[in-house]
Amino acid sequence: MRSLIDIKELSTEEINELIAVATDIIENPKKYSEACYGKILATLFFEPSTRTRLSFESAMCSLGGKVISVSSADSCSASKGESVADTAKVVSCYSDIIAMRHPKEGAPLVASMNASVPVINAGDGGHNHPTQTLADLLTIHRELGRLDNLTIGFCGDLKFGRTVHSLITAMSRYTGIKFVLISPEELKVPSYIKRDVIKKNNIEYVQTTDFEAVIPELDILYMTRVQKERFFNEEDYLRLKDRYILTPDKLEFAKPELKILHPLPRVNEIAVAIDDDPRACYFKQVYYGRIMRMSLILKLLEVNV
Repeated sequence: MRSLIDIKELSTEEINELIAVATDIIENPKKYSEACYGKILATLFFEPSTRTRLSFESAMCSLGGKVISVSSADSCSASKGESVADTAKVVSCYSDIIAMRHPKEGAPLVASMNASVPVINAGDGGHNHPTQTLADLLTIHRELGRLDNLTIGFCGDLKFGRTVHSLITAMSRYTGIKFVLISPEELKVPSYIKRDVIKKNNIEYVQTTDFEAVIPELDILYMTRVQKERFFNEEDYLRLKDRYILTPDKLEFAKPELKILHPLPRVNEIAVAIDDDPRACYFKQVYYGRIMRMSLILKLLEVNV
């Protein structure tokens, strides 16, 4: 039995396999429509979510399986003080696979150590979000045809952005990668990410606060929102939340082949006018996320189609 807690647990070969299966799902959806018949996915979401929870549930339904769900901490026994370990043991009796989101970093890892079925980390605090990264990788592969020789700009909340941390970790294993890290001083990439991932893999990178100056060199622009829920001080949030806003004029000197990604939800950081730009890929990401989660569920349940 295998779980997925951190994107590092997947080799690049396994990621390529997941992308290959996802591609086949896109091309031959009927082939997979009963692949998980009789299987049950439990989605345990102790933190608000629209896209990720529904994406997992839609993925399992698209594979012919069924879903049971907890959509908030106050709607389950966690509100009575039940531990994550005990919850994992109990829910394992009801399901074949678990997807968990939790505000505490490391909670899905604890769940995986106590569950008797595979556990997928659907986001833990500001730490990790491996399935969003799989969605991002499939998007990049489908839109640009490669995962190497890319200059990737990350913009916004790089301190608390778990999607940023996961994607940096994943892309650091490919050749010819350069990161451009665009953020206010207060929201820079954590030092452990720079030390243990970027520098350890000898990845070229630049840190800057100047958004417009670096846009022309980017192949991918990964926008993120400043996350109100990660701030202890509302004054700091209000001061930083609209620091970077992508508008059509800022794309004037960007590459025609630039791809704009965003894990969503969007607040103000991408103008609605960008949605019609052919370079905007964030709604495609949502679709690719469902497909990649289908591929991952098949892998962890060891279902061959």
